[in-house]
Amino acid sequence: MTTLAGGGLSGGEVAGLIVAVFWAVLVCFIAYVLVKLGKVVGDTGKLVNGVTDQTVPLLGEVTTSVVHVNAELERVDAITANVQTISGNVSALTGLFAATLGSPVIKVAAFSYGVRRAMNERREQDFKKRMKADAKAQKAARRAARGTSG
Repeated sequence: MTTLAGGGLSGGEVAGLIVAVFWAVLVCFIAYVLVKLGKVVGDTGKLVNGVTDQTVPLLGEVTTSVVHVNAELERVDAITANVQTISGNVSALTGLFAATLGSPVIKVAAFSYGVRRAMNERREQDFKKRMKADAKAQKAARRAARGTSG
């Protein structure tokens, strides 16, 4: 066996020692990583448990809210159906009113409009006649005044 510089270790023993130190460092590193990973997994488990503890009651409240909303929607559906029925009845009543009273009311309104228009035209004609008569009288008075003064 050959020894290196009198140290008493052969080349194979030094290589074996280096490999052993490398494996020891590697095992320590992996153990450190596993310990940290275990803490992360434990914290993640706690977080999941906390989320679960808070989510379950929240889901219960959401379910209750949805049940109440559905009940209110059923009421709104009933109200909408009633309003639709009322709208149909009002429409039918309006049609009936228009058929029975609408035509005579329209005729009376048209007749009264015609009478008012004829009366207004008559008043305008009378007014124009009076204005012409007044203008003629003023003209005649001016002529008469000129004839006596001149």
